[in-house]
Amino acid sequence: MFPENFLWGGATAASQVEGGFDQGGRGLDTQDMRPGNFQCTRQQKNDWKYKKMTREKFEKARRCQEKGEYPFRWGSEQYTHYQEDIALFAEMGMKVYRMSVSWSRIYPNGDDERPNPEGLAHYKNIFQECHKYGIKVFVTMLHYAVPVHLIDAYGGWKSRKMIDLYLRYARTLFEQFGDDVDYWLPFNEINAGRFHPYNGVGIIEEEEEHVDQTVFQCLHHQFIANALTVKLARSMVPGKPVGCMIARFCHYPATCSPEDNLTQLQDEQYTNWFYTDVMVRGKYPAYMDRYFRGKQVSVRFEEGDRELLAAWTVDFVAFSYYFTQVSTADANWEKTDGNLVIANKNPYLKSSEWGWQMDPTGLRITLNQIYDRYQKPVFIAENGLGAVDRLEADGSVHDGYRIDYLKSHIQAMGDALEDGVDLIGYTPWGIIDLVSCGSVEMSKRYGVIYVDADDEGHGTFQRYRKDSFYWYQECIRQNGNVKLI
Repeated sequence: MFPENFLWGGATAASQVEGGFDQGGRGLDTQDMRPGNFQCTRQQKNDWKYKKMTREKFEKARRCQEKGEYPFRWGSEQYTHYQEDIALFAEMGMKVYRMSVSWSRIYPNGDDERPNPEGLAHYKNIFQECHKYGIKVFVTMLHYAVPVHLIDAYGGWKSRKMIDLYLRYARTLFEQFGDDVDYWLPFNEINAGRFHPYNGVGIIEEEEEHVDQTVFQCLHHQFIANALTVKLARSMVPGKPVGCMIARFCHYPATCSPEDNLTQLQDEQYTNWFYTDVMVRGKYPAYMDRYFRGKQVSVRFEEGDRELLAAWTVDFVAFSYYFTQVSTADANWEKTDGNLVIANKNPYLKSSEWGWQMDPTGLRITLNQIYDRYQKPVFIAENGLGAVDRLEADGSVHDGYRIDYLKSHIQAMGDALEDGVDLIGYTPWGIIDLVSCGSVEMSKRYGVIYVDADDEGHGTFQRYRKDSFYWYQECIRQNGNVKLI
């Protein structure tokens, strides 16, 4: 079963939970520019034309200096509620809090000469609050949100200059918080550059002549930044593990046909393994050569890049896991929604209200695959169920469906541990309700803690314990022995 030192926790992102976009000297970031599309139906919010960033949307957001229709600007107001939230995490028994630091709160423009002292003080307070309760801190250094000025001045990660600016930011975090942070993650879901280029690498697709070329060049710059951050950490915060992370897309062949099985192999390579192979094995895998030729992509390496990637690989592998899908050569296969992607539907699985297919067995498969491939400690950085929750008059929230989801996935984790996987931690996503990244709304709730706010930011923002809060509290107390709960 679970080891005694297993890291039970929860995860959030600054852009989705923090708010306070105009407080403490913070600058605008790329997530602040994404509209809530309040007038749209749920089906429309899942349509890619509403999810994609355009120049028109970007400029409209820039002109709005208020909260407006931009939910990431208020999030769950953790900027002013962090003490209350961390006290709730401690009450639940959390061992680790995975959170992100807002780059634009530390360097409002991204390329400022000096960091913002108010931003540094804010995160210092959060880390000290966590340690007051004995909660370890797992920091994601970049969770999608890039200072807007860096998009204007450099074109986002298209520019190699971004590596230097990111390293200045990383150095500041190591200098200021080296003793406060226990685990470091340079990039959240680094493969997002491919499946959601605006979030992942800060580009507006309609402005690119060759989107694939731009995306993979941007990703190369992130790979180099990741390696250099590992190098920096080895000297500045020795002994503090630095990991990598992808959004894990587990694929099953739709049929026994050779074509579907080949498609499954390639889907795994192109959406998952490419990214972790570079950061864990330290080099671009050979199977990408043919892929790049097919896409007419030529990634520009500078002198020393290959040596950097080889020398500075990560200590652990983290991933987000929400759903599985099937791989098929049949272009007419039925589709469903997933984590910022459209997926091929598996007829053997049930789906959430948002169409994400729930598959705890796929989590066990994924854990085995990752550990077998890399033999590095594995961390589940995100996993959870987005659903519509109802706050009752007495302040209760009866979310048995979330308990069932967590229970089945934790059981799968226990089975993976029995399989021999070195799984070290689990931080369910949106441990407290926050603005959903995919659909930009509060209605899609993940937390075991309810936040009284609607999609347009109306509400008291008061916190309430859901039924799942008490269940997860007992799960932690029982160290994952869900058969006793």
